[in-house]
Amino acid sequence: MGPEEFVFLLIGLKWTVVLSVVGFVCGGVAGLCVALARTSGISLLERVTAGYIAVFQGTPLLMQLFVVYYGLALVGLRLDAWIAVAVGLTLHASAYLGEIWRGAIEAVPRGQTEAAKALSLRYVSRTKDVILPQALRISLPATVGFLVQLIKGTSLASIVGFTELTRAGNIISNQIFEPLTVFGIVGALYFVMCLPLTILGARLERRFAVSAR
Repeated sequence: MGPEEFVFLLIGLKWTVVLSVVGFVCGGVAGLCVALARTSGISLLERVTAGYIAVFQGTPLLMQLFVVYYGLALVGLRLDAWIAVAVGLTLHASAYLGEIWRGAIEAVPRGQTEAAKALSLRYVSRTKDVILPQALRISLPATVGFLVQLIKGTSLASIVGFTELTRAGNIISNQIFEPLTVFGIVGALYFVMCLPLTILGARLERRFAVSAR
């Protein structure tokens, strides 16, 4: 395991971080739309988004990436591996974050909504200025926890041949025949990425639990 192999692992680490950021940010935007649709009070929207969430929560991420890359190619829409993985992670994240944030929105005391209505605030202002700030605070620990899972989930991008950290480790392992050393380093890099987020999530959970008493 020399410096060249380690640099190759770091390049894979870079793509793992990029995929995680893209999936989380784009999935967060879509997830917010899903959460608002789930709490809109419009029956059709709520049913459609509930079905959307059920599909992505009820199927493995590996299969979702497989369908996006290979399934769309069968109907003539051939995506680059990078784009396919980014789309797959975005869809996956939007379903989970949408459900997390839906629960947080519904956890905001109903009196807050009634008070905003009494002040003649319209839906957009009521949601943006009153409901979402409180829901964001409630959902932060679970959101950080999901980000940790998303980072580890990027390892499944190898199913479509995309070289992120895990696939980079597999390539090096096949070249130098030192799997324990290589994947020990790969595991350590994942640990270094995820540990600060895990600690942050635990601290946020304790802080909000104390403030809620």
